[in-house]
Amino acid sequence: MGIILLVGIVKKNGIMMVDFAIVARQNGKTPYDAIYEACLVRFRPIMMTTMAALMGTLPIALGLGAGADTRRPLGLAVVGGLVFSQFLTLYLTPVFYTYVESWQTKFQKHRWRKQSV
Repeated sequence: MGIILLVGIVKKNGIMMVDFAIVARQNGKTPYDAIYEACLVRFRPIMMTTMAALMGTLPIALGLGAGADTRRPLGLAVVGGLVFSQFLTLYLTPVFYTYVESWQTKFQKHRWRKQSV
């Protein structure tokens, strides 16, 4: 259950950033400027989503209450996964996006040269 929660949150956050960057690219921005603006604009909603999930699972991770010993590993896995996935979303998604955009630009230029010859 915790893995499904984490995958859903990470996927949603990454899609939000890339979708905003694609719209900015269509408006004439460079890939770097587009993903930078996407990171700035989407930072707050991403943090709000992650913090809501984190605060919801924090009591389980702390292991308070009767029978908490059996639920504590799930809480720790979700809290640790949320922190790690937040790092991936905020730092690696922009890097991956800029690399993919540069590869796509190089591929399109190479393909255009082949067609014009």
